[in-house]
Amino acid sequence: MRGPWRDAMAILATGITVAGCIPRADPPYRSRPAPDARSTATPRYRHAPPPDDQRDRPRDDEDRNAAADRPDAQGVSTLPAARPAWEARPVAADAAMVAQASYTVQPGDTIGRIADRTGAGVDAIARANAIEPPYPVHVGQRLKIPAGRYHLVRPGQTGIAIARAYAVEWSRIVAANDLQDPYTLRVGQRVLIPGTAPGQPAPTRAERASAFRLDIDDILTGGEPALARNETPVRPAPTATRVLPPTAAVVAPARLTGGFLWPVDGHVVKRFGPGASGERNDGIEIAVPVATPVRATADGVVAYVGDGIAALGGLVIVKHGDGWTSVYGHASKLLVQRGQSVKRGQTIALSGDTGFADRPEAHFELRKGRTPVDPLGQLPQT
Repeated sequence: MRGPWRDAMAILATGITVAGCIPRADPPYRSRPAPDARSTATPRYRHAPPPDDQRDRPRDDEDRNAAADRPDAQGVSTLPAARPAWEARPVAADAAMVAQASYTVQPGDTIGRIADRTGAGVDAIARANAIEPPYPVHVGQRLKIPAGRYHLVRPGQTGIAIARAYAVEWSRIVAANDLQDPYTLRVGQRVLIPGTAPGQPAPTRAERASAFRLDIDDILTGGEPALARNETPVRPAPTATRVLPPTAAVVAPARLTGGFLWPVDGHVVKRFGPGASGERNDGIEIAVPVATPVRATADGVVAYVGDGIAALGGLVIVKHGDGWTSVYGHASKLLVQRGQSVKRGQTIALSGDTGFADRPEAHFELRKGRTPVDPLGQLPQT
């Protein structure tokens, strides 16, 4: 019975795949409330369950193939994948409150040892005292110890998870700590949490949910897990079959190779910039049939795969080097994994009408650093 059973399952899987490519007859997404530029909808994730949950793991190759083709509630189907690092390694809001004080440097002190003794962050102490890297101090020097609530970064923690724990926007933490590209946190680093006061209770789960909204900038600047001392990021995986652990930081390309390629061939139905009703589009929308292959615009490394930004539905983010990042939204099927190396023109997803799409279309963005750039000025003229 093993052979006929496999044949039956193959026929059933083919039917499901074909059906997933047929445009739906339900009302168009334009009838849904339009999001703002950052999307105020509650983030949702549809990745695999926690690694210690054995009950929901695929049991064999047939189950894994079925999981890869199973669409989610919005019609996004994904490869079996690890949850994002900020989901896999949550953060406890256990920051220490430090009072403003002064400290006299003792023999053998370094700025790191002073940070350990006082509970303040190295960078915060350096900024308060106008000390430049490599942060020299001398015996007898009096240092200002800036007050604040400092979170000690543990292995695998991300900026996004830290922001969630304290119900503070990650962009505010970036500004308060003067974090710079590539925004990599280090294990043992003390991060200043803005907007907290002595005796203030820890935020409830509802308060954290209402205060935190995931966006592209959060993923780019706060999505990578912290590195231990002397640890270096891992090399990208060559294919989607090798899934890197979510707590592994991945090497991003140093240089952009070649120019940018159109991700799909279609008609631009919405351009970059402010719209008629005042909303801002950080990319362009290209009308294409459902299940059109979406191509990587340039060589790069996948930084994110999922649907954590509700407005964009199925989403892939790729880093290309020289500060360039590309974003692909509204996908119906995601064909790559975080940490995977991709080539220019490689199919990374299939288009769809997920998220708050007005029609079957592909959302496409280019960013230089943290700044969205009009893709039409970077893509070949057709």
